[in-house]
Amino acid sequence: MNADITTQGWFSLGERVPYDQHAKKILHPENSTDSPDVVRVFQRVVRNGAPTEEAVWATFLPGFPDGSFGWARVDRYLDSGEFAPKIFVEYVGQGDSDKPTNYPYGTMERADLVEAQWQAQAIKSTFLVTFDYSSLVALELLRRQQERLDSGSKPVTRIEKVLMINGGLFADAHSHPWDTTPLLKTPMGKMGTWVAQRSRFAFNQMVKVLWSKAYNVTSEELGELYDAISRRNGVAFMSNAAGFVDEHKANAERWDLRRAFLASRESVSFHIVGSEGDPFEPNQIVKARERLGEYGFDIRVLPGGHLTTSEHPELLAQIIQELEPK
Repeated sequence: MNADITTQGWFSLGERVPYDQHAKKILHPENSTDSPDVVRVFQRVVRNGAPTEEAVWATFLPGFPDGSFGWARVDRYLDSGEFAPKIFVEYVGQGDSDKPTNYPYGTMERADLVEAQWQAQAIKSTFLVTFDYSSLVALELLRRQQERLDSGSKPVTRIEKVLMINGGLFADAHSHPWDTTPLLKTPMGKMGTWVAQRSRFAFNQMVKVLWSKAYNVTSEELGELYDAISRRNGVAFMSNAAGFVDEHKANAERWDLRRAFLASRESVSFHIVGSEGDPFEPNQIVKARERLGEYGFDIRVLPGGHLTTSEHPELLAQIIQELEPK
């Protein structure tokens, strides 16, 4: 990672705003209260001038466990005044957002937050870009959009296009190694995150599988990732949110890419990217080809391990710019 792409630099480009999880609404700072329902969430908004009401925004949803900071290297290749207005969302529990102990962490509440961000910024149309477990949030948002259309309602924010990178697409295709996400959700995994919060060595051992063996991750890069994840005792989130695979299996029909595609393909453009050496979700691309290949679905595979955002940010940026609404 280049020295100028630091955690501190990334978070200095955004702000922490109050979010009422009960009302599912971003509050104006002057109207925020001390209610336990209100938490502070990080967001980075790049307007690139004065976007019109018809502008199609690019919404970037974070991955697990790196959060919005995972987009830092990709964004360097997108930082142009000609690019669409952008919003980088940070979920509760990640990055510079609050990490409340007793919070209902899950896909539904993350989808609620994204919709609240869209409403707060008056975003009418968006190109949705997701990494890792945010694919589930995208599938939930697409399902909500289709349900509103089927009921005769007009979505407040219309998803025009979706790009899902290294994420879960089908509930029966998850294949996380036992010593990664499955272990994190156990009491032993929770203890491991407690140790990793306090020991950079333990943290490094926990996250090194994110990169391919051919990628020489530097100590500086590991340090920045630690700073991004450990903020506000954030390493614990790796255990608190590790049940997303179980969530997907419990909502297999609702969060199924093939179903979403067949229901929305006339109005939404679908695209997915996988990595050759992804140890977490290698079967997702295989299943996508089997179940969607006949439709000419846009499926691409890039070199490297799971953290394509770190190993090949220029390739991801190229795809994003290609798909960006003009």
